Amino acid sequence: MIIKVSINDLKKGHFVVDIVEQRGTYNLTRAGHIKSNDVISALKAKGVESVLVDTTKTIDDALTINLPEQLEKPGPVILEVTKAKKLFQQSKKIQQQIFLDVQQGRSIDLGPIVEVTQDIITAIFKNPDALVCVINIRDKNEYLLEHSVSVSVLMTVFARFLKIDRDITHQLAIGAFLHDVGKIKVPDKILNKVEKLTEQEFNIIKEHVNHSIEIIKAIPDISPLSLEVAALHHERLDGSGYPQQLKQDNISNYGAMISICDIFDALTAESCYKKNYSPIKAFGILRGLALDGKLMPRLVDLFIKCLGVYPVGSIVELSSNRLAIVESGNLDDPINPKVRCFYNLKYHRYIMAKNIDLAKEADFIIRGVKAKDFNLDHNRIIEFLLQEG
Repeated sequence: MIIKVSINDLKKGHFVVDIVEQRGTYNLTRAGHIKSNDVISALKAKGVESVLVDTTKTIDDALTINLPEQLEKPGPVILEVTKAKKLFQQSKKIQQQIFLDVQQGRSIDLGPIVEVTQDIITAIFKNPDALVCVINIRDKNEYLLEHSVSVSVLMTVFARFLKIDRDITHQLAIGAFLHDVGKIKVPDKILNKVEKLTEQEFNIIKEHVNHSIEIIKAIPDISPLSLEVAALHHERLDGSGYPQQLKQDNISNYGAMISICDIFDALTAESCYKKNYSPIKAFGILRGLALDGKLMPRLVDLFIKCLGVYPVGSIVELSSNRLAIVESGNLDDPINPKVRCFYNLKYHRYIMAKNIDLAKEADFIIRGVKAKDFNLDHNRIIEFLLQEG
């Protein structure tokens, strides 16, 4: 049973799942038992007011508590989405501080980057679907901040899928988190230009990679691997990339991985100067680039398998004339994921959310869609599903 417990009623032996209410911005690094009263005092000092407790894991010391109001246990993805959103927002704040430090000529503090990327890895190893769901919610006015965080998330999810060592994964995540830091040195009027760039303007844009390399090299204790993936994110196997026009033999698998993650996120995210594609369309473009010799075909196919034909958090139209959000994939039947219906297209209204395993139902996906195709807001959809629990 998952229950909400006031910080004043929290006892040694409780198993804390997550923070519910607080006055600060503290994030739990992992769920776990309260081992001492000092831990409770520390939580109070950080402004924590209430937490979620799993009573099935309570140790003897806390069994005498009067149980407060019971909370309905949410589904596996929804349980983690709120925490994932907090982590994503925290990551954006750190990204904003990095850009500010570069603008003002200060050195970048690697500590917060190491910590937040470690938190991202922990969250993804626990439940990758939640963060993948969150990166489908974008603010087009914060593309620069969100893109770097999202690429770091995608890189981590991909590395986990490929069973890459956790320490290596952490270095990849840091490199991805920093890969576009050089864009802060590109004039805003060029970076955010809506019209087609001139050749001269595009050359200025391309310089952002060299700026990133210069900035990252100056960070004390940065690993060579983190620098490598940031430096390679615009290189292409046929030598058509930049800034060094490297070819396949000089591009590592890690460099090929970040290119795929970077392109996918750029295609699926909306910004002030471009519209976004559905994941299905983006997968098609990635495959086309692989056929053209620019991306590694095997890695592209593995990336698609990693995210699923219909990625978690994407919206689909069903044959039953309903919209649903993808909650998890079916490895044995990738075109029929597990979804959650939320909208009736005939009557143009939200409906009581319902979980459906399409591999076991007569209903099926007609196509992947975008919320705005139906004058809906992706953020509102996620909030609705969280309320439905």
